[in-house]
Amino acid sequence: MRFHPVPIQTHVLLAAAVAILSAGVLLAAEAETQPKPSGKLKLATCQFPISADISQNARWIRHQIRQAKQKHADLVHFPETALSGYAEEDHKTLDNLNWKLLRREMQSILALAKQCGLWVVLGSTHRLTGGHKPHNSLYVINPEGQLVDRYDKRFCTAGDLKHYSPGNHFVVFEVNGVKCGLLICHDYRYPELYREYARRGVRLMLHSFYNSGKTNQAVRRKLAREYAQVHASMNGIFASYTNTSRRWSWPACLAAPDGRILAALPQNQGAVMINEVNIHRKFNDASRRFRADALGGKLHSGQAIDDPRSKDRTSY
Repeated sequence: MRFHPVPIQTHVLLAAAVAILSAGVLLAAEAETQPKPSGKLKLATCQFPISADISQNARWIRHQIRQAKQKHADLVHFPETALSGYAEEDHKTLDNLNWKLLRREMQSILALAKQCGLWVVLGSTHRLTGGHKPHNSLYVINPEGQLVDRYDKRFCTAGDLKHYSPGNHFVVFEVNGVKCGLLICHDYRYPELYREYARRGVRLMLHSFYNSGKTNQAVRRKLAREYAQVHASMNGIFASYTNTSRRWSWPACLAAPDGRILAALPQNQGAVMINEVNIHRKFNDASRRFRADALGGKLHSGQAIDDPRSKDRTSY
């Protein structure tokens, strides 16, 4: 009986195949051992009296990040322009904004986010080039202290446009299996933004404001709390609304997918509240079963019928 040696190329191919199969088995085993995203997170919604003093703002931010860490938060949500201060309210113009200081304080917040292992959504002003006005922005910082995305306020008010350039994109990121979206202040007047975020699977809206007025009555007319409830219930999402705590400002709140306010902070006090966002929690949401169809363009419940009496809309 003659022995026919197998060509060396065949040995190489067999070895490669075995290695690929082994790697696949190991990856599958590793995937099985890794915990699946829970669909739950602890959210820290923050407010403090934002001012033109960047360093003072940064001290508030660092203090509240540490508070959030002590309370076992996963994600910390700050108001609009929390670090930089807001044009017209805090700065008559942004022409002389101390960009060097702003950058230095931003770096200290990135380092603290890494130290605490927290996601941070931070409002500030983002410098542009070529003489363009800056963006009014929300920075997304991950638990490694890295800046991973930025949302720029899309619908600036007429006053905003004197100081800021509008943005043109959505931002979606995920924490523990919860998809989060970002909006800023006047964006709340445009349900089209909320609806697009809902189409993208967002379950938690982080909506940052700098909203204060000359009188308490003027602030109450803003209806921000009511908008939080409406947008949350219309889109089946949680909505975190955070604001400055300056005098005559409305307090931060968290709305549930059924439109209820789950929690709110005291008015005009620097404070942090912790709430669980659980996308598996059942709420009394009558439209939930039909919302996916509506987002896909089917704008009725049940099954449409083909009936001449239905088509004839001029008879009774």
